[in-house]
Amino acid sequence: MKSTLNEAHFHDEAAAYAFVEARIWPNGPVCPHCGGVERIGRMQGKSTRQGAYKCYQCRKPFTVKIGTVFEASHVPMRHWLQAMFLMSSSKKGISSNQLHRTLGCTLKTAWFISHRIRLAMATVGIEPMGGAGTIVEIDETYIGRLEGQPKGKSGGAHKNIVLTLVERGGSARSFHIDSTSIADIAPIVRANIHPETNIMTDEARQYVEIGKGFASHGAVNHSAEEYVRGQISTNTVEGFYSVFKRGMKGVYQHCSEKHLHRYLSEFDFRHSNRVALGVNDTERTETALKGIVGKRLKYNPPADQ
Repeated sequence: MKSTLNEAHFHDEAAAYAFVEARIWPNGPVCPHCGGVERIGRMQGKSTRQGAYKCYQCRKPFTVKIGTVFEASHVPMRHWLQAMFLMSSSKKGISSNQLHRTLGCTLKTAWFISHRIRLAMATVGIEPMGGAGTIVEIDETYIGRLEGQPKGKSGGAHKNIVLTLVERGGSARSFHIDSTSIADIAPIVRANIHPETNIMTDEARQYVEIGKGFASHGAVNHSAEEYVRGQISTNTVEGFYSVFKRGMKGVYQHCSEKHLHRYLSEFDFRHSNRVALGVNDTERTETALKGIVGKRLKYNPPADQ
């Protein structure tokens, strides 16, 4: 069945809350204040907030928004779900300007909604990629401009560096790094790829040493116009970068250095939950929804966050 925005939870607030509650509380309401699951009742009354409950163990009211990226937001739940669906189903992303027009909210609100959803899409506590018999491709690319660098400068030294690991037939993980040195790349690669994995890279010298810690290391020599040698290539990760750059330049157009990691989470999420892996738009949205718990993002966070 084709996924659309016609479902009731995208248009009716009560249905939207019921949709979120069924996925965040599959076994019934849980008090975010004390963790209680008993003696919880739905609050009644004309002035009562939509989706409000009261825990009669700690005597505190709550909704399913508490303890999630939705907390303290006055945006209707149905608009959150619409935005989440649009961001999950748009291959190259959807701009804050487009969300602002579609949802009928301010541009500032649309921008904040999109960043909260990117936070929900970010993976936490994930297992290493790959394993015996699998292939993970590794590559770097350059995007945008470093903070403080003047416009018009060319060359990678003035741009943000992104490192991406892509498992063939699987997921992607991207990282904003300071340099392409072994010191910056090796810890990420070793922490995120299982040692029994076969890794594929280009001819960059830093991978010679890094590759010794894995089952095998194959490299293609791009400087000699070699792009495929048997199973050895970096075409999958380069395909990921093609979608990422088209989205960043064609849809988002500009991304500041401090927010780059969130955009990377968004593109990683869609690649890791794509149609080729049997995930449709609705399932991808529900996966993003499950990532809202335990995460907060504020307009002006403390300096140490």
